[in-house]
Amino acid sequence: MKFSKTNLDGVVIVEPKVFGDHRGWFMETYNETNFIEAGINVKFVQDNHSFSATKGTLRGLHYQLNPKAQTKLVRCTKGAIYDVAVDIRKGSSTFGKWFGLELTEDNKKQLLITEGFAHGFMTLTEEVEVQYKVDEFYAPDCDRGIIWNDPEIAIEWPMDVTPILSAKDEKAPLLKDAENNFIYGE
Repeated sequence: MKFSKTNLDGVVIVEPKVFGDHRGWFMETYNETNFIEAGINVKFVQDNHSFSATKGTLRGLHYQLNPKAQTKLVRCTKGAIYDVAVDIRKGSSTFGKWFGLELTEDNKKQLLITEGFAHGFMTLTEEVEVQYKVDEFYAPDCDRGIIWNDPEIAIEWPMDVTPILSAKDEKAPLLKDAENNFIYGE
């Protein structure tokens, strides 16, 4: 596995080795030893799988408050997405900054997003499947979000369309108004 740092400390691109032949291919999507050797010590407790039928579907930007904050390992297993992480750690030198990466079934890249970041993605194709591991169970009382088009964050989404949102995501607040208990450096 190859681990590449991004402009945000706590967001890492993970590229599995893919072994292929005339029958197809095989890859390890997670190997605890490789992660620990890369300085990432996380115990995943839940796997999630989402399906989006329509191109332009946007899910996020979501996060969970402490003590149920989540680290995620995200991959696209069918189609393509633009995956985004936003630093919401108050006091961080990159607070409010974002990182985006295209994850596709073909490039097989994954994005590791540690706690203290809001996460979301936009589908770039029809019929998209996304799988992700988390290190903390879903906690409805800690579930929060930030509006996808917050002008202070200014995410450069790759499609010039009005995204398809859930009712919950349509009502998400701006980052400056969002409930947040992530203090950088604690």
